[in-house]
Parts: sequence; C-alpha cells; structure tokens
Amino acid sequence: MRVMHVITGLAPDGAQTMLLKLLQATDSGRIESHVASLTDRGLIGPRIARLGIPVEALNIRVGASAAFAVPQLARQIRRVAPDLVQTWMYHADLLGRLACRSAGRPALAWNIRHSELDRAGIKRTTRLVARACARLSHHGVDAIACVSQRTRDIHTALGYRRDIMQVIPNGFDLARFRPDPRARAAVRDELGIADSTPLLGVIARVHPQKDHLGFLRAAASLHQAHPSWHFLLAGRGADWSNPELTGPIREHGLAAHVHLLGQRSDTARLFAALDVLVSASAYGEGFPNVIGEAMACAVPCVVSDVGDSAEIVAGTGRVVPARDPTALTAAVEKLFHLPREDLESLGAAARERVERDYGISAIANRYAAMYETIIGDR
Repeated sequence: MRVMHVITGLAPDGAQTMLLKLLQATDSGRIESHVASLTDRGLIGPRIARLGIPVEALNIRVGASAAFAVPQLARQIRRVAPDLVQTWMYHADLLGRLACRSAGRPALAWNIRHSELDRAGIKRTTRLVARACARLSHHGVDAIACVSQRTRDIHTALGYRRDIMQVIPNGFDLARFRPDPRARAAVRDELGIADSTPLLGVIARVHPQKDHLGFLRAAASLHQAHPSWHFLLAGRGADWSNPELTGPIREHGLAAHVHLLGQRSDTARLFAALDVLVSASAYGEGFPNVIGEAMACAVPCVVSDVGDSAEIVAGTGRVVPARDPTALTAAVEKLFHLPREDLESLGAAARERVERDYGISAIANRYAAMYETIIGDR
C-alpha cells in the first residue's frame, strides 16, 4: 500500500513531529510512504529523508492562490500514484481535497489537529479554510483522523461530517522518552542547580497559543513564595534575544532563576531534568505532544484545560482553567507540597498511562488499519 502524506510545512512543531514519529514506527513492508510539504523541508524533512522516505518540498508561497497550488500538488500526486493521500492540517486538507479530484481520485484521509478556532489567536484565513473544509468533508473525503475527542466534537459542530471521523491520538516513543537519572543530573549540572532544587519547565514554541506570559506571571508568584525555585523554558523563540519574554522576566525579577534554552533537539534530556512540566496553553490545542512526552519521562504535569489535555493527564497531574495564572500557581504549589515519594508516584503513574494508551507502535497500527479499511471499502 502506497501512502502519500501532504503537510503544510515541516518545521519542528506538533503535527510535523507526530508525522515523523508515525513514519518511524510505520512498517515499511506494509506501507510505502512518501511525503510532500506544501512549503519547504524545514528541520523535520531531512530527518524523514534519513528514514529512506522520499520528501518533496513544493515551495508554494504563503498566500499563493489555490489556482497555482492545486495543479502543482495534483501533478505530484499523479507522479507518486498513491493508493491513499493523508493530509495534515487545514490548508493541506483543503488543497489535498481539491488536488485529488484532478489526480485520479485516490483515497483521501484528512488529519485535524486543532480544537477551538479562537478568534484572538487563529488567523482569519485559517478559520475560513477550516470552514471551507467543513463543507467539502461531505464529498470526496474517505476518513478524518482527529487528534482528540474535543477536536472531533468541535469540528462536528462546525459542520464536518462526523460519521467518517475517528479519534487517533498522538503516540510516543517510549524508548526515547523515559526516566533518565543520568540525564537529570547532567542537565542540572549544565544549568548550575542542585538535584534538590525544584525545577518547572515549559517546552513549547513562543506563540500566544502557548501563553508563556501567563506562565511567567505564575512563575513570579511562585518565586515570591519560593525564592530558590527555578524555571526552564525551551522551544523556538524561548531565548534571551526575544524581548517578548526577557522584558517580563526582568520586570518580575526572575532573570537569575529562569533558563531560556531556545530550540533544542534533546528534549528527552530536558524532560528528565524537570520535577513538573507546565502546559499553560490558552486555546487551540488538540493533543499536545509535550504532555505525553513529559509523562513518558515520569514527570507530573500541570495543564490548562484545552483540547484533550485533561483527558491525557487524568489523575497523574493537575488541571487548571486556561488563562488563569492564579489557578496555575496554586496547582503547582499543591504538587510541590506533596511528599517527595508521592510526587514520584504520580510520575510513575504518568509513565504507566502513556505505556498503556499512547505508545507510538500502537498508534501507527491504528493509522495503518484506517488506511487498509478505506482502501478495502473502495
């Protein structure tokens, strides 16, 4: 079975990272994979290519009209001649649906990653594309993989065809993301903090969706009550050259206790160094990768109630309302007031939950089964 994945771009963000993990776990004897990026190869493209999977960058300009993009994508689909096209995210869903009509009509599966389409944080054009996809989903689309239950419910309300939707959550590499005492010691040594020093982390690109500023307000309150605590931020834009973060950090008097590490490829090491991971997202999340990765490393999480974050964490962490630094502060303090062994037990339970429900091999098999069912039905 030949599957062509079409994705908007290959920057190291959530959907792109999940695509990489899926391809790493896919049985190449069962599925022959190809990848087309509507824009460029980004940082993820070369990593996919090293798996022996062809990666094509169509270099379509942002804002390019469908009149240009659709024929170009259709030509690529005809060249690859897939049994099934799997698109990722709204723009690829839309263009993939239009291109497949003129490329021999291979089977088509969409992949939806968002939950809420918040007007304050989601571009108007993206919201329009999502609504156009709602209408198109009733014709020419064979299946829709939703990353979370909330994603499915919200898009059903938008008018998407519910009967072809199924929830397939993100999956995680349990060999890579695991408790690692040596990594914990090494990272803390690099940061110059002791093993006993409480360390909270946010690992996410800097974007209003992730609400770094809300986290920093909570960090300021925690610092006032606990001056020895430290805070780690990593991800694209989370560095000392970004005034969006450095201004509030200095304003709150946190500069000596915040570690801005920028974009990192060794996130498994960083998770292992944390006592608690915070996901303070304000809107739009479906199934945040970072929560599952931290849990796989036996790190308890405090998460905002966005997307399926509360469902992922279940009883292994704490859930707070979005955009509520006061609630976030209180939840973190409650975790750190637990005896050390109780906090470690929560981390162990988090790891067990990921092992049971979100291992990448099982998730890859669910995608493969969906593809086989679609093609078999056809």
